[in-house]
Order: sequence, then C-alpha cells, then structure tokens
Amino acid sequence: MPAIPAIHHIAMSVSDLAVSEPFYTLLFGTGPAMTLADGPFQRRVFALADGQLFGLTQHEGAPDGDRFDPARVGLDHVGFGCADPDAVAAWRDHLDAVGIEHSGIVEADYGLALSVKDPDGNALEFFMLAG
Repeated sequence: MPAIPAIHHIAMSVSDLAVSEPFYTLLFGTGPAMTLADGPFQRRVFALADGQLFGLTQHEGAPDGDRFDPARVGLDHVGFGCADPDAVAAWRDHLDAVGIEHSGIVEADYGLALSVKDPDGNALEFFMLAG
C-alpha cells in the first residue's frame, strides 16, 4: 500500500464570494494568492503553511439559501492543527482582534478546540491533540 499523502488543498463551496473572501482574509491575515474562473464557478485560493491551499468556490446556479449543516452527509468541519496550548490561545486572540466570533477554547479529554463558523456556517476548528 502506498503512503497516505498529506492534504494538499481544501475547496469549500460558499454562497457569496463578496462576503466570504473578506471573512477568510481576516481569518488568515492575508488575501487570496490565486483567482480562478476556468469553469462555471469563481474561486479564490489562499496559500497556507507548508504549501497547503484553501479555496473558496462560488458555483453558478447554486441553490439559493443553501447553508452548511454538519449533520448532512459530507464535510463536518475543517480542523487546523495547533502545536500547543499557546498556539490555540494565539488563534483565540487573533479572532478577538479581528472581530470574528468563536466558541472560546474548549478543553476535552482528547485535546483543546477553538471553533469558528464562516458566513455560510461552514465549521472551522483550531485544534491541539492531547499528549
């Protein structure tokens, strides 16, 4: 069996790039590195650490009023790995500084989690696995 490769990119469907792009620009502290329009969609791609990419895609003809629901079959949330409690706290402080609502740091047996929802309700988490 071949080795399981690292995740290279994630592409999230959004209802309105004009709303989502500024949210993610605040979240990541930088604007998109690429703009793509080579299909029946518009896409903005953010460059993250270690060569990973995070894309936002607005599809033509998407159903109006469709919103993310973690109980629906498919994506539940995107988890960003944090090295230690200080890194999770740094994300909390960053979110506070840029005015993005969050769950606060939640401690569980398996680790620390800080949850955020984007304008479409897509769930994001900054997570540190317990040692």
